[in-house]
Amino acid sequence: MERKNIELVKQLRHGLHQHPELSNHEVWTKQHLMEFLQTHTTLELVDRGAWFYAVYRAGEKKKNLAFRADMDALPIDETIHLPYGSQFPGISHKCGHDGHCASLAGFALEVDQQGAEHNIFFLFQHAEETGDGAIQCSSFIKENNIDEIFAYHNMSGMPFQSVQVIEGTAHCASKGMSIHMEGTPAHASQPETGVNPAFAMAKIIDSIPEFTSSDKNKGLVLCTVIQVDVGEPAFGVAASKGQLLLTIRALYQEELEQLQNNIEKLALEQAKKYGLKVTFSFQDVFPETVNHKESIDKVREVSRRKGLHLQEMTEAFRASEDFGHYTKLTKGAMVFIGNGEQYPPIHTVEYDFRDELIETAVELFKGIAKV
Repeated sequence: MERKNIELVKQLRHGLHQHPELSNHEVWTKQHLMEFLQTHTTLELVDRGAWFYAVYRAGEKKKNLAFRADMDALPIDETIHLPYGSQFPGISHKCGHDGHCASLAGFALEVDQQGAEHNIFFLFQHAEETGDGAIQCSSFIKENNIDEIFAYHNMSGMPFQSVQVIEGTAHCASKGMSIHMEGTPAHASQPETGVNPAFAMAKIIDSIPEFTSSDKNKGLVLCTVIQVDVGEPAFGVAASKGQLLLTIRALYQEELEQLQNNIEKLALEQAKKYGLKVTFSFQDVFPETVNHKESIDKVREVSRRKGLHLQEMTEAFRASEDFGHYTKLTKGAMVFIGNGEQYPPIHTVEYDFRDELIETAVELFKGIAKV
């Protein structure tokens, strides 16, 4: 990677870090990235509202390769001292999406200056953290006949600048599930005259170990209780309303759906037993992210050719990634670049993206673009 480009995108990364924006609010971030590419490249830019992409055209009969970066930050205070620290209280780039964007912008600089053998699409996606972004951007795949798409995520607990790959599922599928139950209130001295949802909710919670048992599932299945909210803090009134928040997660999409069906079925049975009204709602919905072997093989080949430290992962990440929406539509892969084995984990206050990863990512992407 050209030294001048490295310094330019480091400055870009630090500017993005100072101006973090939450999912679906990446207005300044998007505009700043577009202005950067307009100033420093001749690439075609396509504005799609909440997101955008840039294009390098090599020719009509060339392959269409896409590379994606996510733009959003997290609702976490910046408590460590950085010369480019977050200027917005309660919001910071504690997942490294500022680094992902800087890496993709650096890759765009190099392609614009040096050319490429294929048509290259640089996708800057919003709202990865909430799972809203990729599903909104997924039309991009068919509209541009994308043959293959790649992305990377920085990860702690892995050797510094190592390239980590895994075939098949790389990230579990997950979703936030809310169960709302409503009965009728009663005086606390006469609970039999009302309808209390507490017992039904307790039954659902008690059944979680059975639903997630490894004896009944071929892959990892998890159900995490996030919140139990039943009744009001008034000792004279029996509870009549309640809400149970769960995060359900599975290595395989079909087992996530089966877990959801089991919980819904039990909730409906309990509602009928106790005379309750029950409704369900969902948010933060992520598909499983599945890597294609052909795409991972390209990453392996490029890593070996460029002398990058390549390691094979033995299991998928439990945490989810909305990149899976793209690999349901075309070939592709999510790969990981190590922050260091002892480096603070992402989503923690001690974390900051390591600028050295930018060049590793750009060189990896450049190599893939030539395969």
